[in-house]
Amino acid sequence: MRALVLSIVLLVGCQKPNEIANSTDSEIVLESITNSIGMKLVLIPAGTFTMGSPMEEVGRGPDETQHDVTISKPYYLGAYEVTQSEFDKVMGTYLSGSTGSTNPLEIASWDDAVYFCRKLSELTEEKVAGREYRLPTEAEWEYACRAGSKTADSLTEYAWFKENSGKKSHPVGLKKPNRWGLYDMHGNVVEWSQDVYGLYPSGAATDPQGPILGSYRVFRGGGWFDIAGQCRSAVRHGNDPSLRIYSRGFRVAMSPSVKL
Repeated sequence: MRALVLSIVLLVGCQKPNEIANSTDSEIVLESITNSIGMKLVLIPAGTFTMGSPMEEVGRGPDETQHDVTISKPYYLGAYEVTQSEFDKVMGTYLSGSTGSTNPLEIASWDDAVYFCRKLSELTEEKVAGREYRLPTEAEWEYACRAGSKTADSLTEYAWFKENSGKKSHPVGLKKPNRWGLYDMHGNVVEWSQDVYGLYPSGAATDPQGPILGSYRVFRGGGWFDIAGQCRSAVRHGNDPSLRIYSRGFRVAMSPSVKL
């Protein structure tokens, strides 16, 4: 009976904890690049989506108010969470207590993530190519996570979370990608975004950047220690940007350049 529940496909508005808005629709192959340290980034198209969750969604938080968001320009997003080996190549040190060079970086603070993006942008090959890296905005992250999907699918096929992780992270890319070719968006490690944590705008928004002031930064997606309900597309939390805690990682974003 449990296996049956995990495989049921429902509309997003009726999403259950063990189901995610994902890729029952066929996968779409988008343009991608591989940078000088071997990181693959996918070009995410511009578009409009409904951010947040409906009132009836199981596990919904009070800060997930639904509103329409337009992403007016395409942007690149890492196909995978930043790995320990990638962090080492750029920064010359590991932060994670977990083993495995292809595991996602863990115990990374928001400050660590921002500094990594800056150092990656300063590499000679990246400067020549005109690539400037950053964290995705919260809206960019959720837009990419949903990947234009209108249906829900089994979480176990796409994410490492409390039920199947064995209480640890796993090498990136072992689970299925979403329909835009992005891996581990719902699990493995939670991911920092650029924005200050705060309430959503009261109406439709274009390229929202989050509040101007605030003490916390937003992290999104589920981690290996999270229950299924904390791995939904709309889940959001805030924390001290200097805090280092297990299952905190990130993926990089980059705006297109004429040199790409």
